[in-house]
Amino acid sequence: MNQNIKAIIGLGNPGASYYYHRHSIGFRVLDALADKYHATWRKIQDMEMAEVTLDGNNIILVKPQTYMNTSGKVIPYLQKKGIKAENILVVHDELELPFGQVKIKQGGSAKGHNGLKSIIAACGDSFSRLRVGIGRPEEREKVPDYVLENFNEPKATVEDMITKAIALIEE
Repeated sequence: MNQNIKAIIGLGNPGASYYYHRHSIGFRVLDALADKYHATWRKIQDMEMAEVTLDGNNIILVKPQTYMNTSGKVIPYLQKKGIKAENILVVHDELELPFGQVKIKQGGSAKGHNGLKSIIAACGDSFSRLRVGIGRPEEREKVPDYVLENFNEPKATVEDMITKAIALIEE
């Protein structure tokens, strides 16, 4: 992971009914990372936060609690702490990657992802992204329902994808 990263934002929708949706994979990756490093979540304003130390660097984990379309509301809080866009890694679901692929990318457009659109509107596009591949339905009009469905892949396969995401963060 980039040594300049000071905050990792996991994208998802708050509430138990959304937790296993494809769109909330960012929350699941951050929860697994927090569990691995024995971090404790606390509610601050419109977000849940935890802190971990990776390679000697303190990193704030953030789960916006404002729903996907307004995820960027957490950015002013981070900016007040001196964290700039280039110090942020956003973990999100990615339709453009086959299911199970996980990649890090610097900058770029939102490609229709409303959580990314909200963050870009708040701080620009120079943050890093950890893209977690969820695949895409064949018909474009099915995308909104697809991202709001639970994974139908085997639980172990989804857990492997989360483990891969954590390994990329730890690199």
